Amino acid sequence: MIRSMTAFAREELKQDFGTLICELRSVNHRYLEIYLRLPEELRPQEGRLREIAHGALGRGKLECQFSYRPASAIASQVVVNEALATAVVTATHRIEAMMNNAARVNALEVLAWPGVSSEPERDTGPVLSAAIGLFEATLEDLIATRAREGARLSGLIEQRLGGVERIVVRMRERRPQVLTALREKLLTRLRELDVESDTGRLEQELVFVAQKLDVDEELDRLASHCKEVRDVLRRDEPVGRRLDFLMQEFNREANTLASKSADVETTQAAVDLKVLIEQMREQVQNIE
Repeated sequence: MIRSMTAFAREELKQDFGTLICELRSVNHRYLEIYLRLPEELRPQEGRLREIAHGALGRGKLECQFSYRPASAIASQVVVNEALATAVVTATHRIEAMMNNAARVNALEVLAWPGVSSEPERDTGPVLSAAIGLFEATLEDLIATRAREGARLSGLIEQRLGGVERIVVRMRERRPQVLTALREKLLTRLRELDVESDTGRLEQELVFVAQKLDVDEELDRLASHCKEVRDVLRRDEPVGRRLDFLMQEFNREANTLASKSADVETTQAAVDLKVLIEQMREQVQNIE
């Protein structure tokens, strides 16, 4: 089953330690690139998070945004260094005694002094462990979304493949008509020139032109590429690069058909092929 590289997933977890939120966004990219935005509390898990992502994804640009809100009971705790606070207050009183009409120092200014107040040390073990579980759950959701989008892309590509195959069949059926029309065109020009034609030489010329305009190999390769794309779409692995290569092969055959065109309908068929191939190529750009 193919997977798209574009998806979004969000999961939220509330525990005694507070609330964790994980958001994942992925877009198409030639390789796998991972960008993590983590609060300080989760920095120790950065390496593990990257390891998990590398094990689950093949290609794409993945952006991870983690946010952490401590529980209100934890966030509201403040530890006061009373010894330092006393020293700061004593020092301010001495300074005030040296000055005339000195402004009074309030309690908030004392608390703002470096080291006077701080948050209590927290046990970050539960938060770090929960972050890993939340990341794995969010990543699983992201992969499921990529798979659903991949199935949709696969259906669109299948439709275009059907269009390519119909054009191939139509061009095969028209080959005898094209050659007959070419023969009539040469005979008409000879009659217009009012010269006697050498039947043997005319047939040789027709054979030469028919060989020059022969597109059987191109049509065979187009049919083969259609089969190969369908086989690739059924693989349970990253196939985007392989599909991109096949789109280049499709384009090469369509260009050759256009260069060998001997009538308006063949030229139009080549143009229609290029349109279908470009539509498939745009879808393939987003496949992992």
